[in-house]
Amino acid sequence: MPKSAEGTVQIDPATGIQIYTGKITLSEPSIEQRKIGIISADDLINKLNTVLESVKITVWLVLDRLDAAFTESSQLECNALRSLFRVYLDIVSYSRISAKVFLRDDIWRAISVDGFREASHITRCLTISWNQQALLNLIVRRLVHNDAICTFYSLQKETVLQDAKLQQEIFYRIFPEQIDVGEKQPKTLEWLLSRIADGSDRRAPRELIHLLSASRDEQLKLYELGNAEPPLENLFDKQAIKAALPEVSKARYTQTLCAEYPTLKPYLDKLEGGKTLHTGDSLAQLWKTNHDKAVEMADKLTEIGFFRKESTTKYWVPFIYRGALNLVQGTA
Repeated sequence: MPKSAEGTVQIDPATGIQIYTGKITLSEPSIEQRKIGIISADDLINKLNTVLESVKITVWLVLDRLDAAFTESSQLECNALRSLFRVYLDIVSYSRISAKVFLRDDIWRAISVDGFREASHITRCLTISWNQQALLNLIVRRLVHNDAICTFYSLQKETVLQDAKLQQEIFYRIFPEQIDVGEKQPKTLEWLLSRIADGSDRRAPRELIHLLSASRDEQLKLYELGNAEPPLENLFDKQAIKAALPEVSKARYTQTLCAEYPTLKPYLDKLEGGKTLHTGDSLAQLWKTNHDKAVEMADKLTEIGFFRKESTTKYWVPFIYRGALNLVQGTA
């Protein structure tokens, strides 16, 4: 580990003025160094907090998208995030400097799996989860922000947002009752949420919004081709919603899964064109390795939500990744 980070000297080509950057030493300054004006980072933060206290201002440090900061190395990611949370605990003592960290729960599990004693001191935390009612509210909230929709369906925005039952009724005025028709088939909302769920049954608003936006585009294409309008008051035809799935699947696979876990992509790509249900033996044959290594890799893919583990030896690919890999329903 380096003991210090040195700055640089640059010359402004227009004025010829020299521009200096500083130096940070990762240790406390000695008595002699303090005499010549060198101060520690802790002293600087203390001074800053005192000034902020005098003017009654609170500074918030908000950190997000940390899962994308260290994609090249999971070990580097764990070390960096553990260090970040140690700094977070140090900042807690300041009255005018606060930090807020947004982190996915699977990343938190990864950095604490091998032991992280400081984790027990982090007591101010909130887990954001999206259940069916919350996602329905998200859909309807976006719909009623459209004045044309409110006029067409005679909706009062505030009334709708205060009534959960009314939100469901409005949803099924706009969307078809079912996508796949049949007594045992789910209703449209359940169908949509099942298509965006990963192997851990997490359903992100991002994929839901993408699916509905892509459905709108597919519906407009149907109109351009001369297709009839959806029945009743519906704005969406089931055909348009189904046609939107491959685009969402590809985006989730390439821009999220493979981007966050590039080292696992070779194993994922070998599943293309195959079946949706695998065993340890089928994966060993596909990946050209032994059974134990295949199961170990499959368990890693389960941890990141690509597989859902059906039993100790069966791994199922959720709908969200099937379109991107052209997978066919069935057992390998």
